[in-house]
Formats: sequence, structure tokens, C-alpha cells
Amino acid sequence: MKKIVKKVFKYGAIVVLSMAIVASIFLLGLYLLPSKVKFDMDKIKFSNASVNVYDAENRIIKTNTSCGMCIKLDTLHMYTKDAFISIEDKNFYSHSGLNFKRMIGAMIKNITSFKLKEGASTISQQLIKNTHLTNEKTFARKINEIKLTKQLEKKLTKDEILEYYLNIIYFGDNCYGIESASMHYFSKSAKDLSLSESATLAGMIKSPNTYSPIKNLDKANARRNVVLKEMLNDGKIDFDEYNKAKLDKIETNITNINHSDINSYTSACIDEACDILKMPQKQLAIGEYKIYSYQNREKQEALKNSFNCFDDENDYAGISIGQNGQIEAYMAKSNIKLINVKRQPGSTIKPVLVYSPALNENIISPLTQINDEQIDINGYAPNNVNGKFNGYTSVRDCVAKSLNIPAVKVLSYVGVDKAKCYAKNCGLEFDESDNHLGIALGGMSYGVTLKDLVGSYTIFNSYGEYFEPKFVNYITDGNGKIVYRNNTKAIKVIRDDTAYLMTDMLKTCAKSGTGRKLGDLKFDVATKTGTVGKSFNTDAYNIAYTSKDIVGVWIGDIENKPINTVGGGEPTDIVKNYLQSIYTTPPGDFAVPSSVYVENIDGLSLNEEHVIYKANNYIPEKYVISEIFSKFNAPKEKSNKYISVPATKLYGKIENDKAVLSFDANDYLIYETYKSVDGNDILISTIAGKKGECKQTFDIDSRTSYFVITKIKNFADNTEIISDKSNTIELMPKNQGTSLKLNNSKWYI
Repeated sequence: MKKIVKKVFKYGAIVVLSMAIVASIFLLGLYLLPSKVKFDMDKIKFSNASVNVYDAENRIIKTNTSCGMCIKLDTLHMYTKDAFISIEDKNFYSHSGLNFKRMIGAMIKNITSFKLKEGASTISQQLIKNTHLTNEKTFARKINEIKLTKQLEKKLTKDEILEYYLNIIYFGDNCYGIESASMHYFSKSAKDLSLSESATLAGMIKSPNTYSPIKNLDKANARRNVVLKEMLNDGKIDFDEYNKAKLDKIETNITNINHSDINSYTSACIDEACDILKMPQKQLAIGEYKIYSYQNREKQEALKNSFNCFDDENDYAGISIGQNGQIEAYMAKSNIKLINVKRQPGSTIKPVLVYSPALNENIISPLTQINDEQIDINGYAPNNVNGKFNGYTSVRDCVAKSLNIPAVKVLSYVGVDKAKCYAKNCGLEFDESDNHLGIALGGMSYGVTLKDLVGSYTIFNSYGEYFEPKFVNYITDGNGKIVYRNNTKAIKVIRDDTAYLMTDMLKTCAKSGTGRKLGDLKFDVATKTGTVGKSFNTDAYNIAYTSKDIVGVWIGDIENKPINTVGGGEPTDIVKNYLQSIYTTPPGDFAVPSSVYVENIDGLSLNEEHVIYKANNYIPEKYVISEIFSKFNAPKEKSNKYISVPATKLYGKIENDKAVLSFDANDYLIYETYKSVDGNDILISTIAGKKGECKQTFDIDSRTSYFVITKIKNFADNTEIISDKSNTIELMPKNQGTSLKLNNSKWYI
């Protein structure tokens, strides 16, 4: 007990001492250090600022307005204002811009966790942070924030601060300000919001993506109820109002007002820039930052035109990425921002998660046969799309036909953890619960974004190197100074031979598999399709790449309503349209690494025994299979088939005074039938290329002996291996009696 008390006092003293030190440093900085950022009232009032985005040729793409929909505070219901105050800053009207009680509590949490997690910002501080500072969590930024907040409180009234705050705060989906958010999520002005809707929007401020009523309705509902509870505790609403609002069903009414805007290339660039610089879009605009992107105007136009033939009743998105991860074209159509939306990837994840790891671990080759059969692994019993099983099938055909059972089996050979490690190095994220074999078929808890999914394919046309996909090349500030330049380094994930083998199998998918609509393109293209659904389809994909470009198309319904297409359908048509339009000259074939070569394989051993042996020189040409292999996983053993030829068993009888001989033939062997006359063996027939029972009929006028010699030819030097003689058949006409002689024994009939 004494030891426990000592430990408590010891750690308590450490915490108190740490707090004292931190507080001292903080206070010294607050009162002695000059502020690096000056208070600027124009930044508070500047509501129509815009961000300029430029393409790869430094041509301006368009001006994106950051916050153009403002509303007066006195037009809002009191409960709308109270919702934000109760959840964000209860003492807003009584403090002088800072809530020292909350700051001390946050400081304790930060010290005990050794991280700057808690900010304890008031509404006034949030307004300063969103207009003057970045989102980085440092003591220096916090000191600046406090100093600027004190100046703000001297310049503006509380109502003015609240009004500017509500018109500037971010609500997700490119919605800055409560009016913009209200119009987007509920198709009404903020002055017409109900209590439930007001609490919903107030609850989103903490994390707009997490508490979006479109993306996470259950979480949005729970967060709204937290806001309502705080309002009840603060006396802003009574118990009846609380209960009624709590029971209200959150019903979004998404408008199409800005769906093309929020899913534009520029919108994606601005989001990426905000993430890079750790500042909101509003501040980018106020600071006159300029974003220089990788957009290729011709490819952007081609991607847009490729969707023209598509019936756009569904949501959709398309993205084109260069070899080094530069995003050159992007477009989407939906009522919500799709760039960061995660969807189940279906079979498009198989090359990255399943087959390339297995190739790289030397577990499989393109010719390895996997038994496509009904399986049940601890209650998990996947099926193929058509419900049929194909028996032993080469990995190449499993990929081209997008068979499910072989993919699950191969993942089990690699191991889930190891396979996920490969996929994570390609930019794909997994939830903790994604630790089962179902992920081989894209069965993930949350899925992946189209950008990350298509970006993961850079490992294939970059010969094993992953490049994180990026919209932004570089950013300049208001003075023209470059404040960011993309210098993302490649990550080596798989060997170049693995990348080429995977590409070659995906070329088969484009020629004769699920992506065969691309088969008549006049240049090398590899592709993988994917379809998600059980009783009906919800998502359809095609990802295709050449030696220069990767393009991915997704069609689906954000609310998971049925769609009338599959990956090999309209997504593939759109990809084909795009690829045909961007190349005036062919992009060039995929280069074959020196570690990859062609080997001739014994097809009979493969089909009969499901093992891979190098073909020997006696295997007939039609049973030789040519396939590419990595030098790290090529077959070493040569087939021993046909190096010795067994003697054939011959049968004989008399029919209508004719000798009838028969034997079972194999079409890869040569059979020579002989008769013996006066001690001489005379060749009377040669048979080749026949399979099954082989009958021969000969005239007979005297007692005659017959036998067969079996041969196989060496196709390298044209020599032959000859079997022993078959058993001898002795036949004679009826008028001389009939006898059969077999192995020197006679039977008379």
C-alpha cells in the first residue's frame, strides 16, 4: 500500500511540475515573444475570396469561390445560434475570447498523453484560426492564436464574431458557412432550419466527414443528440423540445446546385492543398495562394467526353494517373464530394492484394493451376459470380476470368497479414477488422477511394515502384514564393519481374477475359474489372493501364441503390473511349525485364498431374505450352514423360475372312503395324495423331503373325525412341482353322 501511495505522489509531482514548466514557458511566450502574425480585419470580412488553380502548362483552370453564401445573424432562429454555442463554446457571451478553465483542462490532457491533442478553442479562437493561422498544433501557433483572439474581441462585438464564425466555418463537401451547408444538405436557407437540423449542422463542426448526415447517418444522429442534450442542460430548450427534436428523423435533401463544383479537378486540388499547408480553404483564398497542378487539359477534356455516351442516372467518377503518380485528369458526378469517399473495390483489388504478393513471394506463376472448387474455410464459403466451378485452372485464366475461389485460396497461401503489408505499401488502407480471407474479393469494412485504388496500380507500369497519386505539383504564396513542391519518392514494393508477370496476365484479361472490350485496341493495354453486389450490383469498375497512363472508372450509387451495369460493361466502354482518344501515336509496349523469359512446359503433366515441368524434346508440339516465368520461380525439373515408350497391347480376330487388329492409341505416339512372313517382318501400316481405339483390317489368306512397334520422335534432332514389340497375334482363315497365339501360347477356336 505504501508503495502505491509513493508512486501516486511521485507521478502526481511529475505532472504538477510538468504543468508548471509548460505554463511558465507558455506565459513567457504569451507576454514576451512578438506575434509572428498580425491581426488583419480584412481577413475576417473577406468573404468572397477565391483560389486560383493552374494546369500543367501554367494556364488557369478556373476560379473556385471559397465562401460566397453569407447570412445575417439576426435572421437565424435563436435555437440555431444556441446549438453552436452549447456544443462549441458555452461561455461565449461571458468570456473575453478565452476559456481558461478549458485551456487548463486541455493542458493536463496534453501533458498526460504527451501529445497536443486538445485545443480548447473558443468560437473567437476558431474564427482567428480559420482566417489567420494554419491547423498545426504547436505552442507557438497557440500563442499567436491567443494574442490575435484578444485583439479580435476588442475590435468586434460578440454578435459580430458569431456571425463571421457561422459564415466561415467548414461543414464538409466544399460548404463554407452555415448558409452554404443548409442549402447543400437540406435544400433550404439557414433561417428556415429546424431545431433538429440546426443541431445536426452544429454537431458536424468537430469532424465534418465523420458526422456527415450523408456519409454516416448513424454517427450524425448520435452527434446531433449530444448537441441537443447540451442545449437542454444549458436551458436553451425545454424537455419537450429536446424529446421532439431527438425523435426527428434526419432527412437530407441534397441539391444539385454544386455537384459539378464539388467534384471538379480544382476542388480536389484545393482539398489537397489545404491538407498540405494545414490551413482551411478560406485562408488559402485570403492569402492569395496559387496552386499549380498536374492537370493535362487534353486528357481532362478526353475524360469528360468519354462519359458522354453514358446514361448518368448513377453516380460516377473517372481518374487518369501518369506513371509517376501525377493525376492528370479527374471528374465525377454526385451530390456529395466523391474524391475521399470509400467504396468496396470488388475484384479490382485482386492484382494488388492477392496475385502480385503471391508472385513476389514465389508462391505462384502464371501457369500454376488452382483448383476452382467449392470450399468452406471456417464457415466462409465464397462462390464465383456464375455459381459454377471450373476445376483446375491456371492463374492466368483465374485472373482473366476473375474467379473468386482461386483468389481466396491464393490469399491463404500468402497470408492475410503479409498480403495487406504489400497493399499498404501501395497506399491502400485497411480497418482493424479487415483480417479475413474475404478481403481477397474486396470485402472490406470501409473500402477504398478511387484515387487510392487506381494509384495502387502504379506498381505495375512503373515496374514495381509505387508513387502516391497527387493533384498538386507546387504551391506559391501571395508573394510568389514556392511554399510547397511535390517531391514524393517512389517506394519499391515488388520486383520488376513480378510487375511484368502481373501486367501480362492483365493483358490476357483485356484480350479474352472480363475486360475483352479492350481487346481490339491497337496497343498494349492491361486491365482489371470489378463488380460489387449480391442480389443486385452497387458498384462497377474498370482499371486499365498502358506503358504511360493508368485510368480508372467507377459507376455506382452513393446510397447503394441497384445499378444496371457490371465492370466489363459501361466502365470498360468509358475506359476504351478515353484510351482511344488520348493517343495519336501508340504509347509503346511494356518492356520485358531481363529476369523474365519464356519456357516450354509439358502440357500433359500439367493437365494430368497439375505440376509444372519443362518440356523434354520428345513431347509432341501440340502438348507443349509456352509461358513466361520469372527466373526466381521458373521450373527446374524436366519432364520424364516419353523418354521410354511402353509396348502396346494388341488385340486380333477374324471377321468375314479378314484380319481385324485393334489397340488403344495415344495421339502423341506413332504406331507401326508389322506382319511376319517367312521370318521377315514387313511394315503394313503407320498410324499417328489418333486417340482412343484404333482398328485395322487386312486381307488374310494364310496363317500370319502381327505385332505393333510404338515410337516417339525427338523434335530437337528427329531421332526416335522405339518400344519393344507388342504381343504377337497369329491369325489364319477359317478353312485352315482359327488360332490365336499370344506370348508363345496357342488357343484353338
